[in-house]
Amino acid sequence: MNASGEPSTTAPPAVGSGGDAALVARLAARDSAALREVISQHGGVLHRIAYRMTGDAHEAEDIVQEAMLRLWDHAPKIAARHPVGSQAAGALKLGGWLQRVVTNLAIDRLRRARRLSGEEVPDAEDEAPLADALIESGERDRSARALIAALPERQRAAIVLTYYEELSNAAAAEALDMNIKAFESLLLRARTALRKAFADGAEGGSA
Repeated sequence: MNASGEPSTTAPPAVGSGGDAALVARLAARDSAALREVISQHGGVLHRIAYRMTGDAHEAEDIVQEAMLRLWDHAPKIAARHPVGSQAAGALKLGGWLQRVVTNLAIDRLRRARRLSGEEVPDAEDEAPLADALIESGERDRSARALIAALPERQRAAIVLTYYEELSNAAAAEALDMNIKAFESLLLRARTALRKAFADGAEGGSA
């Protein structure tokens, strides 16, 4: 996390083929050093996703900690499905598993907060196109962040994973536990909603 309170953008080091399976096997054997390695490799990205979803650094830390606890608890089952040296071991993507857990935890917390506040944001589809420059140029723009924060939870996740974390549509769909077609539809709705909110804000500002 940098001085402004936002997580750093340093990417985790690459893990070699089958390296994740070996790491999970150590977690399953209750090797605490392995958990520290996971935190070192993936903690920054996970915190950044959670922070951009919730807008709260402390909430993001809690989400990442919960994700790591879930990994610790599920490690024996994951290790059993991906034995070291097997073909399945090479297919294990620990980063993707953790991103899915963090995204779902963030969505759950956002939904719980909305229920408590009585706020409801419709998830309606709109076919109008969006200028992607609104997102790409708005990284440091508070108004753009506010518009993204107002999106329904899964739409917000789609924008964060695709535009901020630069995941492919396939990887983002996996993080949200969706098929690629459903994710692309979700992303379209998110981009459309952002365009409409931006246009409404521009009209309001010029009134």
